[in-house]
Amino acid sequence: MAKLLADSSIVPKDFMGKPGNVLVAVQWGAEIGLAPLQAMQSIAVINGRPSIWGDAMLALVQGSGVLESIDEQISEDGQVATCTIRRRGQANPVVRQFTMDEAKKAGLAGKAGPWLQYPRRMLQLRARGFALRDAFADVLRGVAIAEEVRDTPVMRDVTPEGDVIEGPASASAKVRNKIAEKKAPAVTLDDVKKRIAAAKTEEDLKKVGADCGKLSGDEKDEARKAYSDRLAALKAPVEQPKAGTSLSDLIQNTDNGIRRELTNGAPYEATLSFYADELAKILEGAPDEHAEMMAEYEKIVSERDGTPA
Repeated sequence: MAKLLADSSIVPKDFMGKPGNVLVAVQWGAEIGLAPLQAMQSIAVINGRPSIWGDAMLALVQGSGVLESIDEQISEDGQVATCTIRRRGQANPVVRQFTMDEAKKAGLAGKAGPWLQYPRRMLQLRARGFALRDAFADVLRGVAIAEEVRDTPVMRDVTPEGDVIEGPASASAKVRNKIAEKKAPAVTLDDVKKRIAAAKTEEDLKKVGADCGKLSGDEKDEARKAYSDRLAALKAPVEQPKAGTSLSDLIQNTDNGIRRELTNGAPYEATLSFYADELAKILEGAPDEHAEMMAEYEKIVSERDGTPA
């Protein structure tokens, strides 16, 4: 079933050609009460971890029958998002906040993409995710909110293969380690940042990851932010359509992907930027269809956000 779905052209773009991801999403959806196709629309597999979009997470909780009320507020200056949840049978509400100061500390504020274009919305979703997960752990069963997982740097094991610590090091081993440390060149922030900037692939970037941990204090934080930003940039390019893909298939696949993203609350400009290459080819080959698609996307966003198209 997973292979048939992955080979079809009507599933979300993230699942095309990836039966393993389809299986994870469908199985995870079954465990939290989503039908297979609903799961594929609502669940995203990010860095190998299944997560759920913020609107779908709220829908699950609302459908559980144990949510009494939810109130989401953004301060007038746009610096603080507050989510207050009341659960049936519990006297005290669950209140969670996420602030722009916290976003800055996490390297999110001003980051290219949704955090730069729609900071209020991102604050709202982060506060919502914290509150829902804390108040309804039994409903969500540990599932993470996709908007948060997408902003989390990938943690990798950088221990060299074969290095096994079996007990206290002998005196001779300690001497060898000290000699090796003296011979090893010192790691500097400038060198690490240059290597991060020069990384052309994720594999190149992984090789720099270990040296980020050798720094300390503010330098380590700065290196990690550079690592996270570069990783996001490397993931940004959109996969090109396979050779031989017809224009009609390109239009259908692109339209399905954009509709899903916008319906799930993704920012309008960032979504169009993600599909820029596909939209450019559609504009060149089928300008009338392109115009109809763009008008429909504006309508979806206006109805979703309650603003004039």
